[in-house]
Amino acid sequence: MPENSTPAEVISIPVGRVVGGRAEVRDDDWGGETAIIRLDADQYGPEAVAGLDSFSHLEVVYHFDRVPVEKIETGARHPRGNTDWPRVGIFAQRGKNRPNRIGVSRCRLIKTDGLDLHIQGLDAVDGTPVLDIKPYMSEFGPQGDTTQPDWATTIMRDYY
Repeated sequence: MPENSTPAEVISIPVGRVVGGRAEVRDDDWGGETAIIRLDADQYGPEAVAGLDSFSHLEVVYHFDRVPVEKIETGARHPRGNTDWPRVGIFAQRGKNRPNRIGVSRCRLIKTDGLDLHIQGLDAVDGTPVLDIKPYMSEFGPQGDTTQPDWATTIMRDYY
């Protein structure tokens, strides 16, 4: 980007919404949660999901719409406010108070029914705007070994 340019604004229009599942925002125990991603029938027809039922999992991009703008974090903090864990930058954690309030998650696709995608294990609550859906392909997983700090392993122990 040229030195005198400002970043371009990006506008996303939801492709659908989460229907059902958990109503309140809270961490942990997402693995058993079931819900529906209902695609917007004004934008999409059944052909938009043709072949999706051949995949076991989805990657879902969504908007943390319940995070007030004044709660957005841009610096470092203790994950989940736990002072036993180190202060790390917002980009070194997956918290909802992110600068653009965008969440990315993988979940199991149970079935498709028209424009309703029945899913399990999505960590988004009822009414959440869904920005995009992609089939999960194992080849898009990490190449090689992965590492993470102990505090991240602890957080994720009960997440799903």
